[in-house]
Amino acid sequence: MNNDKTEQITLHLLAPLPYEDNALDPVISAKTISFHYGKHHKGYVENLNKLSAGTEFAKMTLEKIITATAGKADNVAIFNNAAQTWNHTFYWCSLKPNGGGEPPAALKKKIEADFGTLEACKKELAAAATTQFGSGWAWLVLDSGKLKVVKTGNADSPLTKGMKPLLNIDVWEHAYYLDYQNRRADYVTAVLDKLINWDFAAENLEGE
Repeated sequence: MNNDKTEQITLHLLAPLPYEDNALDPVISAKTISFHYGKHHKGYVENLNKLSAGTEFAKMTLEKIITATAGKADNVAIFNNAAQTWNHTFYWCSLKPNGGGEPPAALKKKIEADFGTLEACKKELAAAATTQFGSGWAWLVLDSGKLKVVKTGNADSPLTKGMKPLLNIDVWEHAYYLDYQNRRADYVTAVLDKLINWDFAAENLEGE
């Protein structure tokens, strides 16, 4: 009986950071990482495991949980914790030390085809991130073959709308408040100029 119960549970784990916790200094401090990753992200993973245990969602992947619970009033807590777990793992990969700069050639060509210039793409990302009211995310996505910038509130994700995320920027206050206080725009600009991981976006684009 114990083995049967074990087979019905998918234990979601906190994905390791792709770099040391001080690797994004001075744009994002080790102190921010310790709270953001070590408390908030970890908390979402732990809550998801507790909430999904013994339910129909216990054997599902994160992506399947997100799409199965989106917009379902009875499953709001499971959706929020699953989506935030996924969104945060994706966010850490969307950043890298000494990021920014020029995207790989294929991605840059696609950006120029769909936005006109790289700067225009960055401007749209910055606008989405700074104008998202309250907590949420700014995303570069592939939607029906075209690159677009979208923003989502709270835990929402482009995955629920059939879009393919390429990278994201977290604009929940816990992502930047220790380092920037209320200066969200400064945080967003610094991330786009110095940390954004165009290589990760290119890999996601190539996966299509």
